[in-house]
Amino acid sequence: MKRLGLDRVWWLVTPGNPLKSADGLAALDRRVAAARALARHPRIVVTDFEAGIGTRYTFDMLSWLTRHCGGVRFVWIMGADNLQEFHRWRNWRGIAALVPIAVIDRFGASLAAAPAARALARYRIPERLAARLPARDPPAWTFLHGLKSPLSSSRIRAMKVESVNRASIS
Repeated sequence: MKRLGLDRVWWLVTPGNPLKSADGLAALDRRVAAARALARHPRIVVTDFEAGIGTRYTFDMLSWLTRHCGGVRFVWIMGADNLQEFHRWRNWRGIAALVPIAVIDRFGASLAAAPAARALARYRIPERLAARLPARDPPAWTFLHGLKSPLSSSRIRAMKVESVNRASIS
């Protein structure tokens, strides 16, 4: 929020990632509650907005927001682990054309190996100019380094499965 100069962050809890298995995926209301417990910041709003408008696709959700929220400058924030698969997302080039993108460094993710990063390379702005990203017309993106968290939704689900398996064995 600080590095991008954002007024607020909307943490969108997805009804389900079309590229991932729903096995082990908790109910949406439980995932929203868990995200709210983690967020605990007055300017971070946790929402299941995508489910509310009936989509699981980022492009559809961002298209809806840009149509219905005139004057609001949105920035899509994603982890570098998502950037690795971004080229597989439905209409990923359309997403890049709708809003600027901030990619947050994550463990194990390599920027160089991401096909979308190569395809969008000419639109990348230096990290030192990240605060200007929200005012940029898309396509525009930046890569932000900093403290890394090993947590991800996939890792949390895997830990829950391991925990259940250990409890079943005991």
